Amino acid sequence: MVLVWAVIYLPALGSIAIKGEEGRRILPAVRMLETGNYIVPQVGSNPYYRKPPLVNWLIAASFKIFGVRNEWTARLPSALSVLAVAIAFVTVASASLGARGSIIAAMIWLTNIGIIEKGRLIEIEALYVSLCGLAIIFWLSFFLQRKSPWLIWLPPSVFLGLGLLAKGPTHLVFFYGVVIAVLAYWKKWRLLVHPAHFVAIVVMLGIAAAWAIPFVHSTTSQVAIDKWSGQYTGRLKGIDFKFFSWIQNVPRGLIYFLPWVLLFPLARFSKLQEQGQQRLARALSWGTAVPFLAVNLVPGAVARYSIPAIVPASWLMGTICAGNAFQYPRRWIKDERVWAKLVAAFIGLGLVIGAIGYPITAIVLRNKQQVKKAAAEINALVPPNETLYAVNPDYQPVFFYVKAPVKYVSYVKKLPGNVRYFLVRHENEAEASAARKWAPLRARPIARVRDYSKREMVLFKVAPPNED
Repeated sequence: MVLVWAVIYLPALGSIAIKGEEGRRILPAVRMLETGNYIVPQVGSNPYYRKPPLVNWLIAASFKIFGVRNEWTARLPSALSVLAVAIAFVTVASASLGARGSIIAAMIWLTNIGIIEKGRLIEIEALYVSLCGLAIIFWLSFFLQRKSPWLIWLPPSVFLGLGLLAKGPTHLVFFYGVVIAVLAYWKKWRLLVHPAHFVAIVVMLGIAAAWAIPFVHSTTSQVAIDKWSGQYTGRLKGIDFKFFSWIQNVPRGLIYFLPWVLLFPLARFSKLQEQGQQRLARALSWGTAVPFLAVNLVPGAVARYSIPAIVPASWLMGTICAGNAFQYPRRWIKDERVWAKLVAAFIGLGLVIGAIGYPITAIVLRNKQQVKKAAAEINALVPPNETLYAVNPDYQPVFFYVKAPVKYVSYVKKLPGNVRYFLVRHENEAEASAARKWAPLRARPIARVRDYSKREMVLFKVAPPNED
């Protein structure tokens, strides 16, 4: 199982330049190491309020442990979090799923499109979904094994608390979706009001509060609260609602679970040999489907918010595959081991994607990685011992590759008098060119670079008017 993980998730892990949301995760980690401030995430000199800092902490730890800052060390925490869930399936869940079922569930988890994609990027989803998955696996395993309520509730609460530090409370929808569905089928509602559950809630909130309280005291609390609340109320209110994107949420969410989602239409719970397995399968089907649909139908949601549903779906499909609980088309009936061939084919597809697909992609993109090209242009013009000022640049991945130290300012007028090099967005170029605060020196553009999203930034040098 570990070998399958390594073959899928490690090849070419650091060969593709950082992109998209990765800059928002890596740059605060770099700043943490530079300043020693691990409470308030920052990009340059600007506080970053949009997300809690767990992913930034893990990236910073990876950089510190390996002693090098590159794409591989930045992305490794995502790959390791995926491995942790696979290990939980084959260890913690084995007593409930059985030896074969737990291995199949782990393989399903490792080889679906959504987890392969997110597990090879340093975005929040891999960590966040894995923490939610660990909470579900521990709770479900200990419940089915009839463990003490304290053991059923407390270990998951640790992962749920860490999930709050990774992104926020959305994962609770998926965790309690499974919990409520299972308790409904087992008629064990009293477990919800057991003291262990309330203590677990305190533990979960306490983990989040251990960071949130000093964070609020270290920054402008009202600004932070407004940012946090805006992240969730904006989704519920449907701010920037786009109908054609919204109606694609459910199909896109199902695509994340390819190729395994193709087997669900063939599943027949009645073919499972034990009554307990049939009951669990029905509970998991509801506990997976209802949160999946509920989250995807929120007006401001995007499909990736529903990825935590992959964990109970993997458990469910592992149970179905281990029990051969499928109804095949008539033309397949002659092949009694068709399910085994399909499982092997799907696992093989995941291996091909990781071991071959990503290395080939890295080779193809070697000379087309715009972020690295933009950084190379800047590095060729800005001496590494000069400070490069960036005027309201947003969270540009290009700064991860810039050799000169980077400082952020909000406006051109806030640039210091001793600045030599600075970057502005294209729309601020005229203001920068007209500035006279460095007279008799003048600011003149010396390069134009574009990031991966094709947004243009202009590099200025402050020098005498006649200097080349």
